Amino acid sequence: MDDTTQTKLWSRNFIAVSTSNFFLFMSFYFLLVTLPVYVVNDLGASKSSAGLLTTTFLLAAIIIRPFSGKLIEKYGGRIILITSLLLFLSTTLLYFFSHSVSQLLIVRLIHGVSFGMATTAAGSIVADIIPEKRRGEGMGYFILSSALAMVIGPYLGLTSMQSGGIAVMLIIALGASFGGLVAGFSLTKTKELIGVEPSKEKTKFTTGSLFEKTALPIAITGAFFAIVYSSIISFISVYASEVHLGHVASFFFVVYACVLLVSRPFTGRWFDQFGANIIVFPGIVLFAIGMFVLSQANSSFIFLLAAAFIGLGWGTLFPTFQTIAIQSAPPKRRAMATATFLSVFDMGIGFGSYIVGLLASGLSFSQLYFYGSFYILAGMAVYIYFNMRKSMNKNGEVAYKTEFNKRAN
Repeated sequence: MDDTTQTKLWSRNFIAVSTSNFFLFMSFYFLLVTLPVYVVNDLGASKSSAGLLTTTFLLAAIIIRPFSGKLIEKYGGRIILITSLLLFLSTTLLYFFSHSVSQLLIVRLIHGVSFGMATTAAGSIVADIIPEKRRGEGMGYFILSSALAMVIGPYLGLTSMQSGGIAVMLIIALGASFGGLVAGFSLTKTKELIGVEPSKEKTKFTTGSLFEKTALPIAITGAFFAIVYSSIISFISVYASEVHLGHVASFFFVVYACVLLVSRPFTGRWFDQFGANIIVFPGIVLFAIGMFVLSQANSSFIFLLAAAFIGLGWGTLFPTFQTIAIQSAPPKRRAMATATFLSVFDMGIGFGSYIVGLLASGLSFSQLYFYGSFYILAGMAVYIYFNMRKSMNKNGEVAYKTEFNKRAN
């Protein structure tokens, strides 16, 4: 195998798994913003019931991920991905026959299970097919697919609800689920996927086997920052209305995604060439600046400028953290590393949404975002404590680089 083949990023399998991931997350965000509207307006249920639907979904995804990682080690990522996408599509059909909160809770539970399995499988597959020399760049582009879905999903969901009602909304959600399944089936079993071939070893679901300990330090770090990020994805529209900028709220994540598209080719390559720290520390600073600017937003320009800083900061940090989690683990444990990272990260999102909701009763969102900027800067200490203490060489210099850099040196 020549060097060109070994460093080729945009392979058929990479495009397939990224496309599948895009449709999967588009359906997720699509339903995330539309189901609460349907439950409150059409079913006449309380807002707390609508929130419970999201909580049930996320809890199911968090709980299933460690088991998914173990199943991927046993049966291979492609099989688990296709199986979970089939379940995801089938569960989407059940929404058409769910006309009460209790029925929707059951559907959301199953849907969360399939989502947790599919995202874990997609993450583990892409970790194996990305060339070693371009892992930072590749993971950045892969995660960009979910970032784009975060923009398109909510916009398309709310638009379809307003123009065609719940039936049209569910048909589009079903179409997105089907698109993810088609992309999943287009994955081919090549030498690139040798790392996710089925294992003949007996599957044991022990506590130690369900988590990858090497991924825990960066997972905890990611969860620390996710607490603040949850305040954006959960309450940015509420804050925009609070400061009389509701008319530009829908453009926040559009700017966020555009900044990611522009910056991704550079940040991923810098990670591969110079290591994680060259990305992490500037990313933390930019994220903090974005939160500070957001807290001071008094015009559309300032509001969207904050989106650009946050997109450049957090949008770069997240794929960097996930890449670190994957390359910290042995090749055979990459699936479990992915599962561990995403599970702990989602816990941070869930915990953060709850805490921010409580704090919002005594503080304005402007104040929360202001204090959040300093919380983010404190995250530098968290990153150093959990991830860099073992990376110092005898001269006290930072020596943390990607696995490629280590071998190259």
